[in-house]
Amino acid sequence: MEDDITVFVGLDVHKDSIAVAVADAGRAAPRFVGTCGAKVGELLKTLSRLGEAAHTLLAYEAGPCGFALARELHRQGWRCQVIAVSKMPRRPGERIKTDRRDALTLASYLRSGELTPVTLPDARDEAIRDLSRAREDAVRARLKARQQLKAMLLRHGKPYTGKTSWGATHERFLARIAFEHPAQQIAWAEYRSAVVEAGQRVERITAALREQIAHWRFGAAVRALMCFKGIDFVAAVSLVSELGDLHRFEHPKQLMAYLGLVPSEFSSGQSRSQGSITKTGNAHVRRVLVEAAWCYRYSARMSRPVTERQQDQPRSVCEIAWRAQLRLCSRYRRLSARGMHSNKICVAVARELAAFLWEAGRLVQHPT
Repeated sequence: MEDDITVFVGLDVHKDSIAVAVADAGRAAPRFVGTCGAKVGELLKTLSRLGEAAHTLLAYEAGPCGFALARELHRQGWRCQVIAVSKMPRRPGERIKTDRRDALTLASYLRSGELTPVTLPDARDEAIRDLSRAREDAVRARLKARQQLKAMLLRHGKPYTGKTSWGATHERFLARIAFEHPAQQIAWAEYRSAVVEAGQRVERITAALREQIAHWRFGAAVRALMCFKGIDFVAAVSLVSELGDLHRFEHPKQLMAYLGLVPSEFSSGQSRSQGSITKTGNAHVRRVLVEAAWCYRYSARMSRPVTERQQDQPRSVCEIAWRAQLRLCSRYRRLSARGMHSNKICVAVARELAAFLWEAGRLVQHPT
């Protein structure tokens, strides 16, 4: 931490208020300043009484209020960190949580250097991430609408018995469904309309993503990750929009730990015990990688979709993708032969897949 920092300010940020506490350099106990409104102008008025911006460091926990406050404070000349909540130190004996105590704790830990700041994303990159997450929400809404439609069919003894749903055959089956009572027919029509609208929403957002990626500074990284088996356009956009510049990870093990794909450990003395994965960090990327890992249960081969996605891509990236196929497909078979549960195998494959993606992403990313 810079030597010129003499004032450490903890902010407990909420939608309507901000609790402020300050800790001066040294060993004096932090003191609670008070609570101000959530507007930046009111916060700046409070901060002006604490010290000069050049010698002050602010911090607040990452949460639903996002990064807007940190960006505005930076524009005003204040240094502000957004803290990773999952890595906040916690005292086992504390059983009281208030805004005042949270602000005092932030100020104290900020002064001692025990807080882990998150990377503040560029506003342009965050916009792509918001669109990607909007598609995830739309997919969940579509799934819910489809479940509600199938539930009505099941309640009235008309379940679909085909092999696959939501294809042409399934649509013809739904078109033949009719109910005797007018109220039920109206309900059925509304359920079908909700499914159609949800599907159109997903398609609109996907088309918008393709349009925006064409002019995005990380567009080359998205196309490079699409060279990998199990990583299509949507998955690649999710990975790059959530992770950003992969150069910030100096080693692939840092990326694995960031994604919570490494096993937890409880060791003491000569004993060493490892448990389930930590599941810290970005859950969106972890889900995408585990889903992609399922594709490696088959033998390594260059399928038509992968071949098409690799056209006009750097040869070095394609070689990494093929090396990943050979390694991960073989690893899946070996772990399966040992009798390991398929879910654990996919997590292990996803952990190694993250390393290959790290290597490929660092070859093509040139942020400006």
